[in-house]
Amino acid sequence: MFVVIGLLVVIGSVVFGFLLEKGNLHVLIQPAEWLIIFGAAIGSFLISSPPKVVGAVVKDLSSIMTPKNQNKEKYLELLTLLYQLFSKIRKEGLISIESDIENPDKSALFNSFSSVMTNHHIVNFICDNLKVIITTNVPPHELDNLMELEIETHHHEAMVPSHSIAKVADALPGLGIVAAVLGVVLTMGKIDQPPSVLGHSIGAALVGTFIGVLMCYGFVGPIATNLEHRAKEGSIFFQVIKIALVAFVGGSPPQMAVEFGRRAIPGKERPTFEELENVVRGRAK
Repeated sequence: MFVVIGLLVVIGSVVFGFLLEKGNLHVLIQPAEWLIIFGAAIGSFLISSPPKVVGAVVKDLSSIMTPKNQNKEKYLELLTLLYQLFSKIRKEGLISIESDIENPDKSALFNSFSSVMTNHHIVNFICDNLKVIITTNVPPHELDNLMELEIETHHHEAMVPSHSIAKVADALPGLGIVAAVLGVVLTMGKIDQPPSVLGHSIGAALVGTFIGVLMCYGFVGPIATNLEHRAKEGSIFFQVIKIALVAFVGGSPPQMAVEFGRRAIPGKERPTFEELENVVRGRAK
């Protein structure tokens, strides 16, 4: 919703400001300039990006209009799932969760938490690290290092789309200058024309610079920043899981382990101690 509002504010401010100064919007409608700038931008993006990166960018762009995935309820579900897994291990031993982590899609425990199951990266992260705990007597600090390595890898991959779009944004002002220079070249061919014709031709050429700068700082650059924020927010789930698992392996009881995880949740998304306790107790009944 805020993305749409932002787009409308940028467009409205530019258009109404231009009209306020008695500008003619028809001057800004220069199909050739738009074609040169965006065609070159898309082409340079395809040159610099392997197919995997192109797919990731398209996927992330298609979700930019949707609300962010992080909220208090989803963090509560994640913490409650971890609590249930830790409690089952404490009561029945490590082997008791083997069937759950081998086939989480068929696990009644995992399927009780629908929002967690929709994110296969989170499910795989939980299951893979619990398998490590079951099969090896891994010390807490080594488990911490192992999970941190995976989190860094996932974060780097999640940041690729935003970095790719940011590079396109950086190129747009230069491509705008390219379009403007081509317009000036065409204008030089009309040097024998009256001043009114030359003025119109030069104005059309300068629209290229306008388009490049506006698209960079008003649209494409902010979209890249939005995707960057989303990638950083997504990594918080992994940090919560890591901290809770390390605390549990280090000897903390289930409720204390998930409390460690709760403290890693920032801002308004963090559930209170009482909210987590009430949900955990409700699930435990």
